[in-house]
Amino acid sequence: MTEPLSVGVLGYRFMGKAHSNALARLPMFFPDAPDVERSVIVGRNEEALADAADRFGFESTATDWRDVVDDVDVFYNLGPNHLHAEPSVAALEAGASVFCEKPLAPTLDEAKAMRDAARAADGVAGCAFNYRFVPAIRYAKGLIEDGELGEIRHVRGRYLQDWLVDPEAPWSWRNDEELAGSGALGDLGAHTVDLARFLVRDAAGDIERISGHLQTFVDERPVPGADEYKPVTVDDAYTAQAEFGNGAVGNFEASRFADGHKNDHTIEIHGSEGSLQFSLERLNELEVKTGDARGYETVLVTDEDDPYLDHWWPPGHVLGWEHTFVHENYEFLSAVADGGDFSPSFEDAYEVQEVLDAIERSDETGEWVSLG
Repeated sequence: MTEPLSVGVLGYRFMGKAHSNALARLPMFFPDAPDVERSVIVGRNEEALADAADRFGFESTATDWRDVVDDVDVFYNLGPNHLHAEPSVAALEAGASVFCEKPLAPTLDEAKAMRDAARAADGVAGCAFNYRFVPAIRYAKGLIEDGELGEIRHVRGRYLQDWLVDPEAPWSWRNDEELAGSGALGDLGAHTVDLARFLVRDAAGDIERISGHLQTFVDERPVPGADEYKPVTVDDAYTAQAEFGNGAVGNFEASRFADGHKNDHTIEIHGSEGSLQFSLERLNELEVKTGDARGYETVLVTDEDDPYLDHWWPPGHVLGWEHTFVHENYEFLSAVADGGDFSPSFEDAYEVQEVLDAIERSDETGEWVSLG
């Protein structure tokens, strides 16, 4: 019998809930996944932390990550962006494997320190770009790699939300450059850049140069529970255009001001012989045009032989957003248990951060920025 992996989790709110749910589902639906002990959950508010530990099935709580990293096999860093670097590096140096939410860090320098620590460590270091683990995205990647789209010409990605449309929407850490690094660019654009590179890098090469524009629409927001406003120091929206190694054209954008869009992440790829479209709001479907077809075919990616579907329901019984976390946790923890590789790694996440940094530099200078 192999000893269970002891897991410590920093963060118990949005991402803490998503990953804790995934850990709880693994033994039910992925019986070949390694055994896991939800050992300790870390946060600042002791009362809320105790409640989270009870609801999420953790054995104990801690209010300082420094008391945890030496005692667990796996450390999940699900805290705000400014807490990604120091705890993750410390956990890697202590011999733990680390799974960190995206973006890897607020700045490129911090991301580099995390990448370097991962290179020097024995443990596995993964970044939680969960959209790589949507079955329809895996199916799309297979079509591209099999040459069904021919030579890649266009790569488009947009991520639209509307939770900041109201100028009186409350201030949070996501509106602060010191805490978040960037706004829509890092929070949403990181997903788009990673997904585009994941899908087409082997077929079209990497992003070689990029230009970008960032915009803030509301300069200050009310502080919850206080009669004051705080400045917004990050972008509310970004746009970028890119050139891939084979000459393909890339267009990316994200906004938190796109009224009517709750969580609309869309990818479109056009090639010399076909095209495909994916929307997160219809995540079980892939729009595909290949061969002599006059238009797109809607493919429901829920068959038994589609990626991960043999673990779930009969064909046609759709999956949801939460299942992507189960898939990525399965792959990451399996890599930890087997001593294998996991992608997206800290290396992959650092390369995404390079693109985000280049977009910011382009916005500052008004010029294209070369990568690589």
